[in-house]
Order: sequence, then C-alpha cells, then structure tokens
Amino acid sequence: MAVGKEIVTWFEGRWHKGNAPIIRAADHAAWLGSAVFDGARQFEGVRPDLDLHAARIIRSAEVMGMVAPVDAATVQGLLLEGCAMFPPDAALYLRPMMWACDSTPGIIDLVPESTGFSICIETLPMPEPGAFSLTVSPFSRPRPDMALTEAKAASLYANNGRIMAEARTRGFSNALSRDPDGNVAETASTNVFLVREGAVFTPVPNGTFLDGLTRRRVIGLLRSDGVEVVECTLTIGDFHKADEIFVTGNIAKVMPVARFEDRIFARTPMGERARALYWEWAHSGAAG
Repeated sequence: MAVGKEIVTWFEGRWHKGNAPIIRAADHAAWLGSAVFDGARQFEGVRPDLDLHAARIIRSAEVMGMVAPVDAATVQGLLLEGCAMFPPDAALYLRPMMWACDSTPGIIDLVPESTGFSICIETLPMPEPGAFSLTVSPFSRPRPDMALTEAKAASLYANNGRIMAEARTRGFSNALSRDPDGNVAETASTNVFLVREGAVFTPVPNGTFLDGLTRRRVIGLLRSDGVEVVECTLTIGDFHKADEIFVTGNIAKVMPVARFEDRIFARTPMGERARALYWEWAHSGAAG
C-alpha cells in the first residue's frame, strides 16, 4: 500500500505514473526477503544529502550479496529527474530499491547478478513538531550475527513494524527499542538523542541499529554550533532522567519528543535548536 496520494515509479528504463508493480511472484525477494531500500526527502525545494542516500542503496545491496545494476551517480540522477515531475515545493519521499530476482539451485540464496532496481517517489507532508510521543518497546533489535544490520534491509522492518504497532496500541507515536544487552538502540524508525545539563547524548553505533545519515549530520551540526555531543552506551533509565529527548530520521528529519511514557516535556530547546540548525544547513546550498 502506498503512503502518498501522488506517486511516480521508475522501473525497467522508464517512469510510470502511480504505484507500478515491480516484483513477480517467483522473484527471490517476494518470498525470501532480499530487498534493500533507502529513503531521502525533498521539502521546501531542498533534497538534503541526496548523494549520500544514493550511495547507501549501493552499499546496502552489496551487503545483501547483490550486484547493483546501476551506480550511485545514476541513482542520484534518476531521483532528481523524478523530483522534477512534481512542483518544486512538493514534500516528497524518495525511495530507491533493489532486490534479487533469481535463486541459486539451492533455492534460499540469491543470484547476485539478478538484481532488480526501481525508484518510488511519493508525496508525503513533513510532520510538524508538538505531538510526538515515545514509550519503551518489549521488542529488541538484533545483533549483526543475527541479521543483516549493516544494510537498510526490508527484512529488518518486520521487527520495526511490530515495535511501532505495539507502541501505537498504547497511544504512543513510537518506542525505544533495546539491543540484546538491554541498552537503548533506537526507535522503530529513528535514531534517538537525550539532553542532560546542556549536553547531548546518543547511543554509540554497535551494529544493532543503522547509523543514520541524518543522525550523523545533526551530530556534526550541533558540534559545530558548540554543543557537546557524546556517543555512548545508554539505558532506559538515562532517558527517564533526561531533560529532553529528540529523534532524527528521514521522514521528519529532526523531531523533538513532546512526551516520554507519562512525562510531558514542556520545553524542548535543544531539539528545536537541532531542527533549526538542520533546516538552515539544508537551505544553505551545502546540502547536495
């Protein structure tokens, strides 16, 4: 099911209007989960870090064991071409995807050179701050020896989806998930930061969650603005003691948390600062 009302799909050498079919019933990805994707954004006429998103889909395909049929420059060019089919100020979600079509005679493993490629671009408004809430999930993230955590792999998102769904049944927007050692990893769909006494803390990448492009960008922007940012091991208790919490990801970029469990954050100055810094950078012409 599509998330946007207006969609264009690039597949097999041309653009199609709408949510075009791209995977066949016997394709490896349809029943064995060998799909990877990336997610970039266009908003207010800018497309931050588009080159990095285009490069990451290639790396994800390689981690999955596929041979990418296009290079990063081609992906970026097609994303720009697709964006030009919408108004310049349209809020868009840009999703390049790759997947394996063929299986080896052993059935389960994929044929690397059989990689399919598509791009889906959908209209999707940027979420506004003010109502984003977090709880704690009963479900954990896998270690690298349990799953292909180095890739932005579709197979990881069944677990992410149940984290999100369970949180929403309890009236929350999202949930903190833990790694197998019980420390905070990320939410179902974003990286997470806490603020304490003017310093910003975020889980150190340990292979159990994606070290997001927006995460890295925000860390750099905050440090350049004089904010101390510490990557370290964090527990649920650390988040309960936080002065504020904010998250980063491709859908909203930077989102202050208004409520964590039963606690309301009346003020979120650091989250707002991080969001303002990101917006300023995105509009500066340096965002790619």
